[in-house]
Amino acid sequence: MPHPAIVKDNVAVITGGASGIGFAAAEAFARAGMKVCIADVDEARLTEAATKLLSVAPATHVMTFAVDVGKAESVRELERAVGAHFGGTDLLMNNAGIQPGSTLFGEPDDWQRIIAVNMWGIINGSRIFAPNMIARGSCGLIINTGSKQGITTPPGDPAYNVSKAGVKAFTEALQHELRNTRDCHVTAHLLIPGFVFTRLTAKGRTEKPAGAWTPEQTVEFMLTRLEAGDFYILCPDNDVPRALDEKRMLWAAGDIVENRPPLSRWHPDYADAFRKFVEGE
Repeated sequence: MPHPAIVKDNVAVITGGASGIGFAAAEAFARAGMKVCIADVDEARLTEAATKLLSVAPATHVMTFAVDVGKAESVRELERAVGAHFGGTDLLMNNAGIQPGSTLFGEPDDWQRIIAVNMWGIINGSRIFAPNMIARGSCGLIINTGSKQGITTPPGDPAYNVSKAGVKAFTEALQHELRNTRDCHVTAHLLIPGFVFTRLTAKGRTEKPAGAWTPEQTVEFMLTRLEAGDFYILCPDNDVPRALDEKRMLWAAGDIVENRPPLSRWHPDYADAFRKFVEGE
């Protein structure tokens, strides 16, 4: 059985919905008979995405909205527009994200934009949409797209890691708040994709690498785990099974517990110990 919020005529709003995982989710929700609003900063991609959606949904079930999720007022305008057009929101997928790359001492404007979109976009969306979603009194979903990089924080892209670590902490706090809110039937969930071939990850490639999942595979896995009630939707891919993800995450937590150097997984003095840990020695 599908999740009770993903039913005919319910309303789904997806930020970053014009491409990648966001668009694959919009297609899946539309096929389920939901009314769908795809929101994105890129108006040209929105127009193209809406045309594609019309192949699986009637025009009355499709809405687009140009939004800058890093700006609270822009997200408020989105929430009001969806309310006026569809009557409210049952499912919010805060999925908009960017990954232009970053260095620790790089331009502060780059850091601020990455954190504005990736972290504040999710904070803004959740805080602005949730009150009216709760007030509807029916089953609802808030799905926030995080990243494994926000958990294991590998070297190489610190601004992205910081933003996605914030998404994890915020979404955990959000779900705790929701489950302790009287008469609330809305739940929050953290989507943690694996390697997914999208415009964000393509980096000039035109063919999907063998190790990557498609956005559609990721969304199919997400829907299955939502039905199961998972909060942490930890996605594998064709290279990394869940067991390896678990080992990497446990090792990262072990840096604190065992007082190892930070990011010891990439420290030459701990390379052999990490290998043995992964292999179960």
